[in-house]
Amino acid sequence: MPRVLSEEDIRLLKILAPEFSGEICNGSGMPYRSILPPIAHHYATSTDDFKARINRLNSDEIQYLVDLIITGKESLHCLPLECYDFFEGKVMEILGKEVASQLRRLYAITCE
Repeated sequence: MPRVLSEEDIRLLKILAPEFSGEICNGSGMPYRSILPPIAHHYATSTDDFKARINRLNSDEIQYLVDLIITGKESLHCLPLECYDFFEGKVMEILGKEVASQLRRLYAITCE
């Protein structure tokens, strides 16, 4: 069964994209199932904009996203490499090299 975004997920989407107006992707007409890919593809206007949006998150919010990724609830699929690299760097800064390496392995698997 596809993931349904939680209240916490919606709260993070609103932090990352104040212009967020609903859980339905305008392009596909389907509900969002993740947080990072919609930010990268539908809201951020550039890699620098994606970085600025991610920088709005505090360490607990980054940890929350990492936990979702590790448990397979948050997708890294389709996340542009430049956006992923920045996110990984942020994770390394906040949570350490080991966690960032774990994410790198998961990203590699999703992009095969």
